[in-house]
Amino acid sequence: MMGLLMIGSIINYLTRSTLAVAAPTVLKDLDITTQQYSWIASGFQVAIMLQPICGYVMDTIGLKLGFAIFATAWETAYPVLASPATGARLYLVQDFEPSFYPAGSEALLAEATYRFGFHGVTAGPWLAQLLRRDYGMAADHFEFGLDPTYALDRSADPAGRTGICLYSRPDTPRRAFELAVLALELFAARHPEVGIHLYGIRAGRLPFAATDHELLTPEQLDELYNRCIGGLVLSATNVSLVPHEMLAAGCIPVVNDAEHNRVVLDNDHVAYAPATPFELAEALCALVERPVAERTAAAHAAAASVHGASWDEAGASVERIVREVVEAAAGPPAVLRAS
Repeated sequence: MMGLLMIGSIINYLTRSTLAVAAPTVLKDLDITTQQYSWIASGFQVAIMLQPICGYVMDTIGLKLGFAIFATAWETAYPVLASPATGARLYLVQDFEPSFYPAGSEALLAEATYRFGFHGVTAGPWLAQLLRRDYGMAADHFEFGLDPTYALDRSADPAGRTGICLYSRPDTPRRAFELAVLALELFAARHPEVGIHLYGIRAGRLPFAATDHELLTPEQLDELYNRCIGGLVLSATNVSLVPHEMLAAGCIPVVNDAEHNRVVLDNDHVAYAPATPFELAEALCALVERPVAERTAAAHAAAASVHGASWDEAGASVERIVREVVEAAAGPPAVLRAS
């Protein structure tokens, strides 16, 4: 507790000191006079002085008024349920969290939150369908966006696209790293001439030759995608963003065939295969064994299939959902009648 108080005091002090240090830059960038800057500084100091009063009000009254309150993971759903705050209760569901745990207390506690009566806002349509179907939970979804960094390099030589890549998450069971390694081992035995590239969390020792890039910047990752014919992306629950990124760069994702992947991706350029080492390896082999011209056409078609997707659209969808839920909770506006 003393440590937290000390950290809070340090941050508070630095906050008050930063504005004075930044004064020359603020004056120049905002093109304001010294007098105008003094008003900003005065307002800041007044706000600092009001902190104890605001804290007293919050401690006395508590958080009771509000248009909406959000749970963002199953652990936060319990405080949201117990909160005295008024307004709509929403639940940002990004994955099916009961599957993160073995059968037991945590899985049961996570699953129970879907019956709390919140309105779900889900990442992709599969989770919304699941929550409505299995838990009777009201839910709407937003589509996955796409970072514009990932794009097909049309100036690159198509013959230079030769590798296979893997999103490496050995510490995340739902990304099925062990299954991916088994599939790549079979693939490497059939195609030792094809370079295998891993990125993400360091994989450690592998039973085949591979280049482990570990963590990459988006720009570096886009370059890697543009050098690879295909990539292996496995998801035991809600699909990750990686298949969309690969498609945008013309890299064909090989994905385990499952409802949660097909519903979210909804893309004919994804190569689906049953979740066995043999069939995943076969799907990778089929990609690299195609003629260069056929691979090039597939890369261009894949990139075109996700063109235009953006996180701005996803954000707008979330805003629309929240507005509709809040307005529905508030009820119709009162109609004033002449007496």
